[in-house]
Amino acid sequence: MRKTRRKFSNEFKAKVAIEALRERQSLSDLALRFEIHPTQIAVWKRDFLANAAAAFEVSGKKDEEGQVDIDQLYSKIGRLEIERDFLKKSLKKTGLL
Repeated sequence: MRKTRRKFSNEFKAKVAIEALRERQSLSDLALRFEIHPTQIAVWKRDFLANAAAAFEVSGKKDEEGQVDIDQLYSKIGRLEIERDFLKKSLKKTGLL
């Protein structure tokens, strides 16, 4: 019988990595506690340390990502206004408005 592949959230991975960084328990104890292979915990810990500096960076990417969202919202507003105007005209023709 084949097991399905488990997927872990980023929050869970961070929690496990932080517990591994605290070094209060060994990796094998953490593996038993979280039901994960010790090698996987070591990989998450290494990745967490490698990307820790990114938490304190102020980058322009966030602004660009925010701009994309704003542009998408403006385009959606435009589409909704067109739909509203179309429906308003249709209701006037039928005499319901």
